[in-house]
Amino acid sequence: MLKDVLKVLEADARTSPKQIATMTGTSAAEVARMIKQAEKDRIILKYKTVINWDRVEDERVWALIEVRVTPQKDVGFDAIAERIYRFPQTNSVYLISGTYDLHVLVVGRTNHEIADFVSRELSHIEGVQGTVTQFVLKRYKEDGEILEGEEGVKRQSVIL
Repeated sequence: MLKDVLKVLEADARTSPKQIATMTGTSAAEVARMIKQAEKDRIILKYKTVINWDRVEDERVWALIEVRVTPQKDVGFDAIAERIYRFPQTNSVYLISGTYDLHVLVVGRTNHEIADFVSRELSHIEGVQGTVTQFVLKRYKEDGEILEGEEGVKRQSVIL
């Protein structure tokens, strides 16, 4: 039952407990209790709005940075990843397989601001061996939402 509630909230965090109750056949009070417990247990971490900043005329530059690191004894990649995700420019950090170890998504106002972050902050972290920065030229879809074009009416599926 909790999974059904979470799927509804993941698709649209504005769905009310009453609406979720109707969709799942549970009482609104039980749905509210599950949500509160999921927040307390850090299953629900955050409610998020996806914004198409290109339409607000608030230019933002996105960059994907691959980082090669030397894992640290007893903590592996975790300590370096933590140092990286604490920077305000950092949007997401993932441990990945392949040539590089970490995949970092950063957001800034200009290419220069991101380049400064890589050269002055990221590259100086002990254990960072190298980076490759790729600037995002255009975003088409983010968090499941199409940013360009018309998607049409979205309907919530009813979970029985």
